Amino acid sequence: MEMLSIEKELKENAYPGRGIIIGKSADGKNAVTAYFIMGRSENSRNRVFVTEGEGIRTEAFDPSKLTDPSLIIYAPVRVLGNKTIVTNGDQTDTIYEQMNNQMTFEQSLRLREFEPDAPNYTPRISGIIKHEEDKSFNYALSILKSANGNPDSCQRYTFSYKNPINGEGHFIHTYKCDGNPLPSFEGEPKLISIPNDINEFKDILWNSLNEENKVSLFVRYIELETGKTTTIIENKNK
Repeated sequence: MEMLSIEKELKENAYPGRGIIIGKSADGKNAVTAYFIMGRSENSRNRVFVTEGEGIRTEAFDPSKLTDPSLIIYAPVRVLGNKTIVTNGDQTDTIYEQMNNQMTFEQSLRLREFEPDAPNYTPRISGIIKHEEDKSFNYALSILKSANGNPDSCQRYTFSYKNPINGEGHFIHTYKCDGNPLPSFEGEPKLISIPNDINEFKDILWNSLNEENKVSLFVRYIELETGKTTTIIENKNK
């Protein structure tokens, strides 16, 4: 698979929607994940990321302007033991609860479908990082989407990555591009490079997202040797 420039991918797409990146830093020392949200409506743009325990949640920047919280207020990141869960909706809680009851990542997501936001039927994208006892890690990405806009069929895809390669990551996002209705992401997660420095990676992502549509960004580096986490959150709404 061709390695793509994440900077180019984001700069040339005004509206990828929500995006998840998981991979390994170039020096092999960190498991890396990032999640961003974008918005076209006032309700979607009226959000910020805030920390909640070991994870994060979304909340309204101006509560007086919040109209419908159902698909925009949720916990994108939760940590369950040696697992970090990242998603674009309340399926984070489904994965957390079901994996806590011995179900797998993939089994947990069989309980969910794409979002009921006709005519877009926004895909549910999800990711998980699992740390092993030998200080290594594996990860997986999932997308649940309609059949080319037909809500009668839910199509489920899971992509698993064992023994990640240093400096490589995978990027999945909700929408192929802007449009009305918004077309769903197609194909495998995109192969991109992951730098060693969290601030460098954060700057690349945040500065490449469309200025009008970007809302919030979360980036986390997890030291494989110690489990120590370093997290950066950027919110357009200050």
